[in-house]
Amino acid sequence: MTDQLYKKSRITLPVNTVAGSCKSEGNGGRRPLVIAGAASGAGKTTVAAGVMGACRRRGLTVAPFKVGPDYIDPGFHFHSAGAPSRNLDTWLTSPEEVKNIYGRGAAGADVSVVEGVMGLFDGRAGAGSGGSTAEISSLTGGAVVLVVDCARQARSLAPLLAGFAGFDASVPLAGCILNNAGSAAHARALEEAAAEAGVPVLGILPRRPEIGLPSRHLGLVPAGEGAHFQEKIELVIDHVQENVDVDGLLALVGAAAAGRPAGKSPQANDMAPASAGGRVRLAVARDEAFFFYYVDGLETLAAAGAEIVRFSPLADDELPACDGLYLGGGFPEMFAARLEANRSMRESVAAAIAAGLPTYAECGGLVYLCRHLEVEGRIYRMAAALPLEARMTGRRQALGYVETAARRANILMPAGATARGHEFHWSAVEWEPQDYAYDCRSGRPGSARPEGFCSGSMLASYVHLHFGGNRAAAAAFVSAAAGAGEVSAGAAQ
Repeated sequence: MTDQLYKKSRITLPVNTVAGSCKSEGNGGRRPLVIAGAASGAGKTTVAAGVMGACRRRGLTVAPFKVGPDYIDPGFHFHSAGAPSRNLDTWLTSPEEVKNIYGRGAAGADVSVVEGVMGLFDGRAGAGSGGSTAEISSLTGGAVVLVVDCARQARSLAPLLAGFAGFDASVPLAGCILNNAGSAAHARALEEAAAEAGVPVLGILPRRPEIGLPSRHLGLVPAGEGAHFQEKIELVIDHVQENVDVDGLLALVGAAAAGRPAGKSPQANDMAPASAGGRVRLAVARDEAFFFYYVDGLETLAAAGAEIVRFSPLADDELPACDGLYLGGGFPEMFAARLEANRSMRESVAAAIAAGLPTYAECGGLVYLCRHLEVEGRIYRMAAALPLEARMTGRRQALGYVETAARRANILMPAGATARGHEFHWSAVEWEPQDYAYDCRSGRPGSARPEGFCSGSMLASYVHLHFGGNRAAAAAFVSAAAGAGEVSAGAAQ
């Protein structure tokens, strides 16, 4: 049953909203479609995932992207588009690298869809466009469509849209999608307000709280958690397909309206590209508990000579034969009982690290390497490869960009070298001062502090790095692994 509130045939796109073209050669010069928000929580992920899925159903090859250091939204993109989503972040990489990442991801695609971050002009703290969706749209030549949560407004939409449209002439609005309309009458009032502002309406989504994507820790619950997840994604796609002018969106970016027959739904294990033929085997934890990786970061490691060998700390019996170990972030606290129950894997990891396996762990991976993890008063045994204890605190401990300076030489960088990263965690550990890895600094005055664990061939920290923006660190990691030689669970024991 449809809940459509407006007629797509009403939409007229002014010529000046579609002027310009993307400079990238990766997708034949077509512009990316940038799904921006008036604010956080406006419904960007719902719209972006729905548009990606609607394009996939038409047989189009979709290249998905996410602005900023997000790991959760790319999972939704993958399940909607059927392709890995790439992060576009000028702090973690650089403006030039963002263009390169976009070009690689868009190569061969029929349409590229970029989901923004926060509000359209929100970026790193302070004035300027750095880190914002607006900056990324300018770098990629994207056509910007603004998603607005209209649950509690009607004609006031007009000055809001007029303000966004006129704020920065270099970031013109191609149109808007209005979310959470309460009735047909409300939808008509919103269309009239948008017309007053001179911004085309490309869709009006009725209020449908039952298909909302659940949230956790200021973000969405990861794709794949819970039963019937793909079915819910398909409902989101249905919702957007029924209420958004997908043909109009495709026309904005010069993409065809239909392509090859749609393929099968993607599987969770396909969420990151594999590599083969590398000189060094790099074991990468990849399952429901550990999945915070940047696609281009993994590809950078592969380009440096690593063969990415995936394994599951939840389901596999032991660490695969490998030359190095990479434990990314995730939500180990949600799977603490299962991680504890897999004793053979915990012991395998600890033995391999004790035998000298070069190991890099970030955030959730750091927590897994601790002796114990406390969650709501219960203690769970972890790998015990680090002389540390971790606990969930019930409140956010860190959120934002940081710059690290290595206190001593480690497997990624020499002493004194700097790297940019991002932190977001609710757990805490009591560090051993003699083993501090980094001095960390954010943009706030007085923010300098020591952090992380560095000893021998081990580096563990709450800081997430993007190897695409730290290519020297990627090369150093692969080099350290190559020098160590292959370590397997059996050999370590």
